[in-house]
Amino acid sequence: MRKYFKMMYIKKSHRCMESYEISMNELKEKQEHGAIIVDVRSSQEYNEGHVLNAINIPDYKINKSIKKILTNKNQEIVLYCSSGGRGRKAYQKMKNLGYNNVFNLYKGLDNWI
Repeated sequence: MRKYFKMMYIKKSHRCMESYEISMNELKEKQEHGAIIVDVRSSQEYNEGHVLNAINIPDYKINKSIKKILTNKNQEIVLYCSSGGRGRKAYQKMKNLGYNNVFNLYKGLDNWI
């Protein structure tokens, strides 16, 4: 049984990059070409430090606020959080709301700093 849990832990920690996930270099490139960068962490986390020119829309506010803030559903948007989990959840919410060009920073900000 112990071996099983160890294998599950290792497998989870080495999660593969999904097609909608990008590196920090790709984030910077997309930002240079006009993409909107959205920090989906809490306001407190955002205030402690964030990607230059990123806007803060916490993941729990995506469904309620995103349509008012980002009206162009074809605009390129890159999401990020600390470790990637909230970004993946926000990505799914945005796709469900009809946003077409959404990406998530692979494994979050902590992986790249």
